Amino acid sequence: MNETAANQIRQQVDAVYRSESRSVLATLIRILGDFDRAQEAMQEAFAVAVAQWHRDGIPANPRSWLVSTGRFKAIDTIRRRARFDAHLAELAQQLDTTDTTLKDDEDVEDDRLRLIFTCCHPALSPEAQVALTLREVCGLTTEEIASAFLIAPPTLAQRIVRAKAKIRDARIPYQVPSKTDLPDRLDTVLQTIYLVFNEGYTASSGTSLTRADLAAEAIRLGRLVVELLPDSEVIGLLALMLLQESRRTARTSSTGDLILLEDQDRSLWNRFQIAEGRALVQQSLASRQFGSYTLQAAIAVVHSEAAIAAATDWAQIVALYDVLLRVESSPVVVLNRAVAVAMRDGPLAGLPSIDEILAHGDLTDYHLAHAARADLCRRLGRTADARASYQQALALVRQEPERRFLEKRLRELG
Repeated sequence: MNETAANQIRQQVDAVYRSESRSVLATLIRILGDFDRAQEAMQEAFAVAVAQWHRDGIPANPRSWLVSTGRFKAIDTIRRRARFDAHLAELAQQLDTTDTTLKDDEDVEDDRLRLIFTCCHPALSPEAQVALTLREVCGLTTEEIASAFLIAPPTLAQRIVRAKAKIRDARIPYQVPSKTDLPDRLDTVLQTIYLVFNEGYTASSGTSLTRADLAAEAIRLGRLVVELLPDSEVIGLLALMLLQESRRTARTSSTGDLILLEDQDRSLWNRFQIAEGRALVQQSLASRQFGSYTLQAAIAVVHSEAAIAAATDWAQIVALYDVLLRVESSPVVVLNRAVAVAMRDGPLAGLPSIDEILAHGDLTDYHLAHAARADLCRRLGRTADARASYQQALALVRQEPERRFLEKRLRELG
């Protein structure tokens, strides 16, 4: 093989890897019943492809070829190790007689959906669900995930190892939940995707307000789940992420400082994402089976329709929050509604609700609750109260752009 031909084959294999590796891995996990065994088999299959596709040409169905090759490689490996473990000999025999032919694309889609539900199983901690989903479903490296969440790669690697061991030891089934269990399990999947997105939209700590790569991965996951399981709330979540992501460019200055929604240059908002988000909201609302994600997306649509901040229809936003509270009565929703009421009726109308939330202790450690209270007190001219709340928010914030914004507000108070 001359060097040029070898490079061309490697480029073609790389392209297949980018487009098919997650599907191949999902199917191999189903066949082999083990994450690590499937990962090893997939890597071996791609290694064989580099050599064999140059000689024989790229097969008509590369995905099926890779799954079949990976399966045979796994059987060979298991047989070699079976001298030390009788159970492995039995497993090799079972795999040898199992029909693993991919009949059509629906088989592949089922495998991808199984993988998502396995990675997001409620027996795993939320942190483990996020790490495993990004690693196995999205294909991010351990180093990329660790960097995104500002933790050491060995710590992240151990988290993934423990999650896989939990799946194996607890015999968590690799399957799409039954219709009875699907609503609860789907909610866990959506929560995991939204956790990933929120870390990308507003990073929990660090020097940058946002992490574009994580937000993009969450949207990619959302699109995948919509494609595989077009439930109204899956559609609502994708709409919400697109509408929030549409403001990314306008949310920070050239120096990385935070710009509030009311001060953003709306000409920088991504109109393609807004248009797609609106259409998805309408689709979900038309189903009459929507939930909290769709309602939050509907609120984002109202913001997107205002050419300038002063034109925002706060009455409609408050009405949507009233509906959202009936669906999901959480302290954060109550806080957001109080801010919307303050924008509609003035700061004095929203402040009592925020004081009540903080008095109950629900959001004592949530810096945005103290920042919201500080802003209303500032607008009312209650400087001492505003300063105290800004200082409480500062004590809790972990992100530099938000810290700089709060410090600026304190300086402006004099």
